[in-house]
Amino acid sequence: MVRNFLHLGAGQVATTVLTIMLSATMARVLSLGEFGLLVLLMSIATFAFVVVDWGYSPLVIRESARQPRSTGQLLGSALVLRTVVALIACPVIIGVTWMLGYEMRTRLLAGAMILALLPQYLALSFGWAYRAHERMDRDALLNFFLKLVVLVLSIACFAAGGRVPALLFAWFVAGSLTLMVGAVIYRRLGLPDLAFSRDSAAVLLRDGAPLFLVTVAGALEHVLNANILYKLASPAEVGWFGAAWTIAGTLLAPGTVLCTAAYPRLSTSVGDAAGFKQTFDASLRPLLLLAVLGAAGTYIFADVPVGLIYGIEKFGPAADILRAFAPVLLLIYVDLYLSMAIVATGRTGWIAVVKATSVALTTGLVFILVPVCEQRFGNGGLGIMYALAGGEVLMFGACVILLRGAVDTRIISELFRGLLAGGGTVALFLMLPTISPVMSIPLCVVVFAVLALLVGALRRADIDVLMGSFRKSTPGQAT
Repeated sequence: MVRNFLHLGAGQVATTVLTIMLSATMARVLSLGEFGLLVLLMSIATFAFVVVDWGYSPLVIRESARQPRSTGQLLGSALVLRTVVALIACPVIIGVTWMLGYEMRTRLLAGAMILALLPQYLALSFGWAYRAHERMDRDALLNFFLKLVVLVLSIACFAAGGRVPALLFAWFVAGSLTLMVGAVIYRRLGLPDLAFSRDSAAVLLRDGAPLFLVTVAGALEHVLNANILYKLASPAEVGWFGAAWTIAGTLLAPGTVLCTAAYPRLSTSVGDAAGFKQTFDASLRPLLLLAVLGAAGTYIFADVPVGLIYGIEKFGPAADILRAFAPVLLLIYVDLYLSMAIVATGRTGWIAVVKATSVALTTGLVFILVPVCEQRFGNGGLGIMYALAGGEVLMFGACVILLRGAVDTRIISELFRGLLAGGGTVALFLMLPTISPVMSIPLCVVVFAVLALLVGALRRADIDVLMGSFRKSTPGQAT
């Protein structure tokens, strides 16, 4: 699992760099109007693909990990379903944009965006099979290949004088090439032949519905929070929150990667209570350390990304919002892992209910806390972070109840030890004089590691496992 995490983590870093390069290229080449149009098209397509995605990913990974021979039918059925729904979405999107009053060019481009991105989504679906068979290196490679080809073809498109329509064609070609590469990797791994099955499709549609509702609830939560803030606070406060939330999204990536690496093992061990508990504990311990370190680092260095990306003079209050996000980051990491463990056990319906309840609580708190923070601190975005903390606490409590057989006093003890190390790190750095982030950020990691060793949150065996993951596996070792 450590090796899987390292593969996915390296892939995440590489693809993030390529994504930033693509965004910078588009922002510099396209006019403001063209760039704004592209942002609009991407937002429409992103929402459409929430429906296209349904809840297939966790299901395909879980069931393929449990029954490797079913991979071909599950993935093949998911590919067909995604294609059909995406093709249906094209005229629907065109009709919706017509009802919203967009001009003909924008309506056609909105439909074309769905078609342009469809090959990419189909290609990345192969990553589900790679993950189920614990070949995260292939998943990371496929993602990197896609981002690299998209960047290269986008630059070539701009060099040839192309604009938004030509860019969509370039993305379609990039996705098609990645789809072919994904199929080749799938074949070389010796995985079962792809096939469509009505029974598998029915299972995916039925069992994916609760996971779809969870995704919609998460997306709806962010939309509601942004709109409530816009109505109750000043435009500047909305801008500060937007900047902080963009950075917060990046900070969530490591936790997502670690949960993704652990999910196949959790799925295969569900039938064995002792094995599930062992896998659960082994995965949760490093996640707790990562979560506490991330929260401590976010609190200590909130000014750094805000100043580097947006400018501290104009967006200084965004750093305060980011500091308020620090405990939320810790809670989200833990809740994400617990939720994934519950999905691995097959209780997806409960997760949908808990998430919906959490969103309802968060929204209610936002209505109360945003005006309070706006009046007392001149920063309504703080209220959203405090409200999110309340929703995540509810999520944590519900998940602990659903996993009461796996969460015990030992896990609580591990969390307490990690919090001691994190609190000590924050306290120490608040007393230190200001030094360059180039020196202070690595120093923060070292200080946290030392304190974690002292309080027992980090052990010598953990370091041995981490170092061993860098060595090549022998023929008898699992890959």
